[in-house]
Amino acid sequence: MSKVTHTHTDSEGRIITHTHDVDDKPAHGHYHSPEEKTRQINRLAKAAGHLQHVKGMIENDEDCADVLIQLSAVISALQNLGKEIINEHITHCITHAVEDGDMTAIEAFRKAISRFL
Repeated sequence: MSKVTHTHTDSEGRIITHTHDVDDKPAHGHYHSPEEKTRQINRLAKAAGHLQHVKGMIENDEDCADVLIQLSAVISALQNLGKEIINEHITHCITHAVEDGDMTAIEAFRKAISRFL
């Protein structure tokens, strides 16, 4: 078993380096910076709060057009977060999977993209 070190930059240009063990089976290290995770979780929490507001609008019999506009904003926020996660996964996880020859991770990502789109 040997060690492999990967280096990449996060969305804010900081250099991230991590090391993982590699044996005979392909497997890439799966690591996400705490800052990136926090940012994504915060965006998700905002979308959840916005969705709760839409629920309240429906409960209060607010205008359907207004509800649809707000619901569209929630959907857009979730799609944008998904696009960011896809970008991070490509630039980090899939890059490492390719370097490590991990075709299982690549196939799993392909299936995930198919479901997301």
